[in-house]
Amino acid sequence: MKKFTNLLLKEIRDLVNKQLIISLLMMMAIFYFIGVMAKTEMKKAAGTQKISVMDLDQSDLSRGLAGSLKTANFEIEWSQGKDPEAAVQAAKQGDTYLLLVIPQGFGESIVRLEPKEISTYTFLRSFSIGGIRKSEILKAVITATNAYLSNDVLKKKVPDVPPDILRSPIKSKDYVIVKDRMAEGSASAISGMVYSQSVIIPIILFMIIMYSSQMVISAIAMEKQNKTLETLLTVPIPRTAIATTKMLAAGIVGLLSAAIYMIGMKSYMGGMMGNIRANASMNAVIKQLGLTLTGNGYVLLGIALFFAILCGLAMATILGVLAEDFRSAQTLMLPLMLMILIPYLLSFFADVNSLPLPVRLLILAIPFSHPFLATPNIMLGHYSAVLYGILYMAVVFFVLVFIAARIFSTDRVLTMKLRWGKKKVVF
Repeated sequence: MKKFTNLLLKEIRDLVNKQLIISLLMMMAIFYFIGVMAKTEMKKAAGTQKISVMDLDQSDLSRGLAGSLKTANFEIEWSQGKDPEAAVQAAKQGDTYLLLVIPQGFGESIVRLEPKEISTYTFLRSFSIGGIRKSEILKAVITATNAYLSNDVLKKKVPDVPPDILRSPIKSKDYVIVKDRMAEGSASAISGMVYSQSVIIPIILFMIIMYSSQMVISAIAMEKQNKTLETLLTVPIPRTAIATTKMLAAGIVGLLSAAIYMIGMKSYMGGMMGNIRANASMNAVIKQLGLTLTGNGYVLLGIALFFAILCGLAMATILGVLAEDFRSAQTLMLPLMLMILIPYLLSFFADVNSLPLPVRLLILAIPFSHPFLATPNIMLGHYSAVLYGILYMAVVFFVLVFIAARIFSTDRVLTMKLRWGKKKVVF
């Protein structure tokens, strides 16, 4: 056991070098910096915004519309003159992003129920979220003003009937059913909130597997290139233990690296989300539907993630043996990357159960698909699908470990190479 521990510590020391530490610290600093900058920009977008307004009507209704802009946190810059084109040119020279032109006769046309069109100009000086948000706020103000004006007219025409009933005579309540539970709410809103809460799981798994696997493949390839693997194989310790320590060391370092990445990612996502906060009533609906992970759910999800990482490390160990040198090791990451990317991307927008049977079987044959599917299956109470996925990953892992152990138990670990020029494996 002491020899195994010493070998494990040696593998960890080989992986944790200055380059790794510097790259991790730099990446965390970059994520933090971007997060702070994004948060600052989102606050600017939510703050007071400048808007140029040309009021050619000068009526009570046009002034009321301008007042609505002020309540929506807009700072109005009045544009003088009678020519909208001149107002556009003047706004171009300034720092405003929006221009609103209210035509002459606007107020009278509203009274006659023959409204004239107002014109809004959005100056796209960038394609950032903050720049687009200004235009959306203006649209919301116009929509709210339309609702106010229409309600005012309806009150005068039909004083005995509330305007809401006249404008929307059909009322509806939305209910969502999950198995034997039912709650009032919007299906799209509930799905969006659950998705936003569970999207971090695929990101974590993707980063851990890719990072750990790359370390395993690169380490074995470097040892073969530097001829240190031959010396390592002469150590009086079972060769299967050598393969195990390489996978275990990469897993430990990969988990630590992923944790550091996630700290930086949290700062980044916090800045990107800005002032968005979860709706308390929506949280209550989700809890009522049982769409939350319990203690047993977290245990199942953790086991699924653990076996997915083990499968990735076992595959990386075999691929590392096939590498001729460090450069070829980077190429060997491609098949593993594809096997992770396919379920990773599908987990964002596709329901595996709705796919054609051949495609579904292909997706489920990839061991990394099962942890991506674990979270929704646990929330929906499909525990058997999660357990079958864990069992399948365990079988795949032990088969891969058996293959890796057979390779390391012979001298083929030193002679196996994947020569891309000849397109064949040479023993």
